[in-house]
Amino acid sequence: MAESFAGVVGRTVAESQPHWPPRPGVPGSAPDVVIVVLDDVGWSDFGCFGSPIRTPHFDSLAAAGLRYTNFHVTPLCSPTRASLLTGLNHHSVGMRFLSDADTGFPNSRGRVSADVPMLPAVLQEHGYGTYLVGKWHLTPHHEVTPAGPHRDWPLARGFDRFYGFLDGCTDQYLPELYEDNRQVPPPDRPGYHLSEDLVDQAATFLANHVAFRPDDPFFLQVAFGAAHAPMQAPRSYIEPYVEVFADGWDVERERRLRRQVELGVLPEHTRLTERDPNVPAWAELSPERQRLYTHLQATYAGMMEHTDAQFGRLLAVLEELGRRQNTLVLVMSDNGASREGGTHGAVDCNWPYSGLSEPVEAQVQRLELLGGPDGPAHYPEGWAGVGNAPFRKYKQYVDLGGVRSPLIVAPPAGAAGDGEVRTQFVHVVDVMPTVLELVGLGDRCATHGASFRPTFVDPSAPAQRRTQYWEMLGHRALWRDGWKAVTVHEPGSDYDADTWRLYDTVADPSESTDVAEQHPELLRELIDCWWEEARRHDVLPLDDRPLVELLGFRSPFGQTARKSLELPARTGHIPFATGLTGSERSFELVACLAGYRADHQGVLFASGSAGRGYVLYVADGRLVFEHHGFGSDVEVRSVSPLPTGACELGVRLERDPDSRASRATLVVSGADAGSADIETTSAHLSFWGADIGRDPVSQVGTGYQGENPFSAGVLRSVRLTYHDRPPIAEIAAALEHIE
Repeated sequence: MAESFAGVVGRTVAESQPHWPPRPGVPGSAPDVVIVVLDDVGWSDFGCFGSPIRTPHFDSLAAAGLRYTNFHVTPLCSPTRASLLTGLNHHSVGMRFLSDADTGFPNSRGRVSADVPMLPAVLQEHGYGTYLVGKWHLTPHHEVTPAGPHRDWPLARGFDRFYGFLDGCTDQYLPELYEDNRQVPPPDRPGYHLSEDLVDQAATFLANHVAFRPDDPFFLQVAFGAAHAPMQAPRSYIEPYVEVFADGWDVERERRLRRQVELGVLPEHTRLTERDPNVPAWAELSPERQRLYTHLQATYAGMMEHTDAQFGRLLAVLEELGRRQNTLVLVMSDNGASREGGTHGAVDCNWPYSGLSEPVEAQVQRLELLGGPDGPAHYPEGWAGVGNAPFRKYKQYVDLGGVRSPLIVAPPAGAAGDGEVRTQFVHVVDVMPTVLELVGLGDRCATHGASFRPTFVDPSAPAQRRTQYWEMLGHRALWRDGWKAVTVHEPGSDYDADTWRLYDTVADPSESTDVAEQHPELLRELIDCWWEEARRHDVLPLDDRPLVELLGFRSPFGQTARKSLELPARTGHIPFATGLTGSERSFELVACLAGYRADHQGVLFASGSAGRGYVLYVADGRLVFEHHGFGSDVEVRSVSPLPTGACELGVRLERDPDSRASRATLVVSGADAGSADIETTSAHLSFWGADIGRDPVSQVGTGYQGENPFSAGVLRSVRLTYHDRPPIAEIAAALEHIE
């Protein structure tokens, strides 16, 4: 497209008049913007919201700014992040639940619609530097490959720079990392932790911005993996909390409500909702279970304090760069605390993430591993009820436990804030219009939200909107003028038969007392209003199918739909999100070698990490296959020496159709060369995916040291051939935990 030139072009420069178009920009006083998004953190998990967990830096921000106690999100991560960055309700932009599936309807494409402008893109167009570190989870799983496509990666949606992970969660010590549009290995240094790395990268982005674009404002989103499982942090952060939580979840829920009243984040008349009937009373648990559950909650608390310390480092960077005073800082969670650890939680969350349950007795023997690479924990659902205290339910539900998030806002210096509390109704769709108004771009985008900037300076400013709906997996709710109607839907049941509850959220801020019988006409109005909002925002068709069915829609688009893959030796790291890195299917893996000699050796294919995964390699002239699963380790080694010259070396896994067992058979140039039985296979052996020709980061195999690359120039390719479809029921069970 030709440039629109306002100067004069003559035959020579002397006869011409130069012209430079104005640089895109915002008013010179436009503030920098930092949005910090935590993952699966409950409303009460900051010290300034009633927790005994030490969060001094979050608390100090609240003391200098504002705490919003009536802030709401969606009950899942992808939808909340979509609404945060678009100002639109998640169904209307194609993110009905997660970025993992396209169900064939406009409201559930697993991506944000391409024609919807995102906040970073709007700011970028007006001169902002835009940066994201951490979690994205807005890219369809079938596009998370070394080759993309990259149309739904952060740089394509308005970020100048990105460093982080694309999936729903990742190992804090062994993350699958991306920088801009390329894979990068996690830094190899002692004591590495992802949260620390993210702040280091943010500091670099900002330092470069200040150095080379000193007159431009910046937008930075820091999306920690914390405190989503796997819950991992240095032991020094974990151990002090064992005594803090020794009295159990019933006592701690009551304590939190008392603290919340004392702190002024809830009024004195607030009542504690009943404990979830699926959660046993703490006093009824055996001492062994109490011990395990207490240590698991201590691990979560340690991760929270560790994250707070990294946030403190981020604030220090803003101070060092001289940008703190004119910066808007917001801190929030993407949904309520998660019950996905199940009844017992886990010292190693790969167990529940595989749909398996490790006995409590075995877990208690490994408490010293908690928080480390071999102790990627998740707490039991009873502690999720504490994180959401005093509210009912959890992540995935539209009751307050799923959709009420803590929000801390520190406006730019002089704009307001002095440790005050704001009680106005606010929703995540209101964040984008608030930011745009504050930076002088309030008329640039149509959103479903409204700016809550007036509340910065006026504690009595009215809520800017009257109505907000929610829907997730058939669960539904609607807030209007202080009243809220809500229902929990049973999959497969008639929506019209759902029992709706009604709450007066002003008189009953915890939604503890159902007043539906006292106000049947009002409830009917709210239900009718919900349907109106559903039609307006593309919520329909309602879809309560379990994840077992929804995940079937991944297969036509993803790598798992392919019956075979030919992977050249130079292929990059294969992400876990591809669905190609587990051992849950019957398949044959064949490595094609050229010019093999007896002194050649190394890894042909490795999937997973130390402690959990499988690997095929050559050592001492023999082919070796190792599988490390849940409660069993298997090794099979070819008896005869391998043939020299061009050959094919592989392994065949044959899944038992009636169990999760498999038989592994080595194959050398088409002939069977030894076999062994695997007791338990899984789609989720590890958070780390697979690699060809080496085992680069956390070694799966026990028969070698280091990444053990295969001899140069000999390995040509690896061929994966699948003999059955993925066991969708098992993968769905895992996804219900992972997301």
